[in-house]
Amino acid sequence: MKVLIVKISALGDVVHALPVLAYLKSADPAVEIDWLVEKSFAPLLEGHPLIRRVHALEMKSWRRQGWKQAVVGTLGVIRTLRRERYDLVLDLQGNSKSGLFTLLSGAPLRVGFDRDGVREWPNLLASNRRVPLTAADHHVGARALALARAGLPGGNAAPLAGPLPVDAQALAKIEALLTEEGLTGNPLVVLHYGTTWKTKLWPQDSWEQLVALLAEKGLRPILTWGNAEEETAARAIFAASEGQAVIWPRGSLKELVALLSRVDLVVGADTGPVHIAAAVDTPTVSIYRVTDAKRNGPRGEKHIRLQVDLPCSPCLKKTCERDNECGARITVEQVLDAMATLCPALSSDP
Repeated sequence: MKVLIVKISALGDVVHALPVLAYLKSADPAVEIDWLVEKSFAPLLEGHPLIRRVHALEMKSWRRQGWKQAVVGTLGVIRTLRRERYDLVLDLQGNSKSGLFTLLSGAPLRVGFDRDGVREWPNLLASNRRVPLTAADHHVGARALALARAGLPGGNAAPLAGPLPVDAQALAKIEALLTEEGLTGNPLVVLHYGTTWKTKLWPQDSWEQLVALLAEKGLRPILTWGNAEEETAARAIFAASEGQAVIWPRGSLKELVALLSRVDLVVGADTGPVHIAAAVDTPTVSIYRVTDAKRNGPRGEKHIRLQVDLPCSPCLKKTCERDNECGARITVEQVLDAMATLCPALSSDP
């Protein structure tokens, strides 16, 4: 059997869908699995032992070149998909874009969410088996597995996160950089400030207070970032550490996976690096304001999810007049206590 997974974006959502791979292989060890994803996230999946082929979409690049190139590029991908003659397509995205590729893939069985589960209603036109979700499918990872079970029954229980293999070459580079920075001792902690929405962010001054307290304990937190705005914030957080923290150089996605596999703890908001850390079995402390920790957060004993205690949270708002109040509801002390629970060495006094 040949199966195509359609999970195009974003980084955290792609990571959340990884347990589907293990489930499908348990249901049919001979199954061949391909994945359709945005090009920027393709390195996360390339070389994965459970994936035969990664189809990379370049939608952003095509749109920049004009609508004609977008049409040409889209049609080219569709032709490639149809040549594969898939038996089953799992549309784990649930929007109009994923629906287009699902519908035109040519697969006889196209599994998607029902009306209550799709993100955009035109997606309903693409599937010919629509799966209703139950209360047990509240977590985003469970939603993906519900579709996988409907498409290929009989598999075993899947892991809560991953599997996500670590590239050996990327890991060797990370080990060399850690040695160069004198970061070979324990514990190693990554702090990741950034996320996609302003209302998901934990306030920068809270990060500054946290890094100062960690520096007082003699720790050298690693500050990761993904764009210019996040780099600016990382530099301000670095300044609060009085030179103890390390601003990590931005590398490839495979190198980020390797770094997050190598450290002892990752702290961040509802963001891709936190979910990657969970997929490589690294403990996490994650902060949730407008999104739902029970739906999006890493699961299991190695992970602590902190949810804002306002009655309106989670609200899914990208702007809010109570943004400052909401951000302050999770204190530095709460985060530090959670970190110490998962990494007892952090509880010791300087």
